[in-house]
Amino acid sequence: MSNLFYQTKSPRPMLERAEGIYMWDTNGRRYIDGSSGAMVSNIGHSNPAVLAAMRAQMDRSTFGYRLHFQTESSEMLAARTAALAPDGLNKVFFVSGGSEAVESTLKMARQYALTQGQSQRFKVISRHPSYHGCTLGALAITGYTPMTAPFDPMMQRMPRIPAPRAYLDGLDADDPASGLHYADMLEARILEEGPDTVLAFIVEPVGGASTGALVPPSGYMQRIREICTRYGVLLIHDEVMTGGGRTGRFFGAEHWDVTPDLIAISKGFGGGYVPLGAMIARDDIVDAVMTAGGFIHGFTYAGNPLACAAGCAVLEQIEEHDLVGNAARMGDMLASRLDGLMQRYPLIGDVRGKGLLMAFELMADRQTKSPLPANLNAHARLVDIAYDNGLIIYSRRTRGGMSGDHFLVCPPMIVDETQIDDIVERLDQSLARYMAEIPQLSGAA
Repeated sequence: MSNLFYQTKSPRPMLERAEGIYMWDTNGRRYIDGSSGAMVSNIGHSNPAVLAAMRAQMDRSTFGYRLHFQTESSEMLAARTAALAPDGLNKVFFVSGGSEAVESTLKMARQYALTQGQSQRFKVISRHPSYHGCTLGALAITGYTPMTAPFDPMMQRMPRIPAPRAYLDGLDADDPASGLHYADMLEARILEEGPDTVLAFIVEPVGGASTGALVPPSGYMQRIREICTRYGVLLIHDEVMTGGGRTGRFFGAEHWDVTPDLIAISKGFGGGYVPLGAMIARDDIVDAVMTAGGFIHGFTYAGNPLACAAGCAVLEQIEEHDLVGNAARMGDMLASRLDGLMQRYPLIGDVRGKGLLMAFELMADRQTKSPLPANLNAHARLVDIAYDNGLIIYSRRTRGGMSGDHFLVCPPMIVDETQIDDIVERLDQSLARYMAEIPQLSGAA
């Protein structure tokens, strides 16, 4: 019996230790962290340089309230972060996680609109499916029915447009016409809502848990930037999962050379060593809000010196060991290996992603894109089988949370070729076992 509870009753072993891409339970069994936790442990576990930096900071101070003191580690991390951000985004506000980072961008956007005399702007358009966090503000812009439906009466519902799932709609993702098709839905929704009422549009450059590493069609990211600029709508990039180098660029949006107005970042930004995230904002947005009386928002642990010292050390490791470059190289290799599994297993209907943010989706029929029966709970069962095979992967329901099954394969950015092969071999074994369990799939291999 345990006094602790989380989301489900699924039993898991007690963690003993973790190092690199591996984790051990108290029975001595080793697991490959094939999802970096929840796409968090970007530089691997127990990195000695990060632990040393944390010890050094602990000898100085573990807490300094942001309204009482400036701290060297928070100033250093803010400077490093701004240097990595797109030109013009030089202001950094620290938080403890992704939901807080997203919530901060929403509140900053709203307060900026008020300084511009645009009090009528409050609507934040997002996509369906999408996931932006579990606080009520972030949940209000999330398109994932099982997570949002219980709380609908408590939230201000926000408008949504379809996510650009070209593969499901039978469109060519490499054709710029597909990108324009989906992006123009944003303009149509802005006009429908009334341009003067729309505050912002939030988007993950590469989809996360809700869409399984969805890469936008050609031209999509550039077009939504143009549309937001045309109507005075702030563009927010949710880089909670993509930021930190996982896609083969430090920020996922760098693949399309698009600059947002606000960025939310977390997860790999702190590497899982201490809860850490940030909002990165355009200089003029922050200047206007601060001049008007200050940012009406904040968290007790914002800019915590220990967390920021860990964050600095994580960024140093990423740069020193070219982990962004390694994510790109190993990501190409992983994509090739997953494509190979797709050739062997017809129930894999799609492989997608960038860098080491990769996913594959199971389907009953690859041609019609029909999902597996929801009652099979493939998204949960395959994860459990992989766990039995010493491999940790991450799954969600693909189609708004109600049906479909995708699996994220996102090992730490320190992974090498031998480890990629080991991950894929264990995944192969897991897929074979899963198919053997399901009679209606047994003839598909």
